Amino acid sequence: MEGVVDLSFEAFNDLDNLPSAAGRGWLAADLSEDDWTVPLGPGACEELHTMLAAIKTQPLPTLLRRPDQFEIPELTMAYMAARTICDHGIGFAVIDRLPMDDYDIADMVDVYWTLGQLMAPNVAQKWDGTMIYDVTDTGRKYGYGVRGSTTSVELVFHTDNAFAVRVPDYVGLLCRYPAKSGGLSRFCSLYTVHERMEARYPTELRRLYQPMHFDRQAEHADGAAKTSFAPFFSWSGGKLRCRANSSLVRKGYQVHGSEMDAALVDALRAVDDVTSSADLWIEAPLERGQVQYLNNHELGHYRSEFEDGDDPATKRHLYRLWHRSEGGVNYDG
Repeated sequence: MEGVVDLSFEAFNDLDNLPSAAGRGWLAADLSEDDWTVPLGPGACEELHTMLAAIKTQPLPTLLRRPDQFEIPELTMAYMAARTICDHGIGFAVIDRLPMDDYDIADMVDVYWTLGQLMAPNVAQKWDGTMIYDVTDTGRKYGYGVRGSTTSVELVFHTDNAFAVRVPDYVGLLCRYPAKSGGLSRFCSLYTVHERMEARYPTELRRLYQPMHFDRQAEHADGAAKTSFAPFFSWSGGKLRCRANSSLVRKGYQVHGSEMDAALVDALRAVDDVTSSADLWIEAPLERGQVQYLNNHELGHYRSEFEDGDDPATKRHLYRLWHRSEGGVNYDG
């Protein structure tokens, strides 16, 4: 297909026999904070302090830091617990927490970068090769080529980089400062979304298994295709894979200069309806020093609009990492 990045090979072809997600998801009422929290015990905290002392006395560029440069068995176990929750538990974990008040922020980012590799290799988050991404309000207006993560706008139900050639497996966030108000994180199981679609919107669900245009948000080489063409839902190795972002699909058709078919209009409206159900969402505000990881294939997330305080030094600021187990570390993988 000309003019797009064609990822339609991911599509599940037997639309008359779609896999069922029944019984594989969760509702908010099923969960408690213990299901996603990974506390750092005394041993892990001591390892953090040892790491930070070594970082001070053995300078290196951040991107050259690796876990095998440190003796960190307790921290490794904590991160393996977080990955297990992401892969086999509810899909998101919060490591509680890094000692932000005791060290320079640059050193804390070094630690975050290093330990993140225990989830999977860190990969580029922008076409220009940006590896550590600042999630903060830059004052720019949300629009074509401006990601919502650099503004204070509401970010509706989505998975990160839904339009990608290779979607990140995990998303990490380190909280430097939360917002004065708003900026709340909510999560839902995509298995539950799928199961609701099976029951309420089976016809619309079929359309979500067929390819559609996604806006690539100008993250590509000059002159390259501005949209990718991929299904919303697919499966791999018996697990659900979702490119969830109805907003980027609607924008994708605008950028591509074509009209959505009626079936897709109905399908996006249906998924928006299902994901608006409050019983699907768990709210887990991210606090200073906490590190959050989520499974970017099986979990949808949302961020409310937010407002910063008057002091620019303490405005909402998160550091994001993307991780992929396969492919290269460059943006397209």
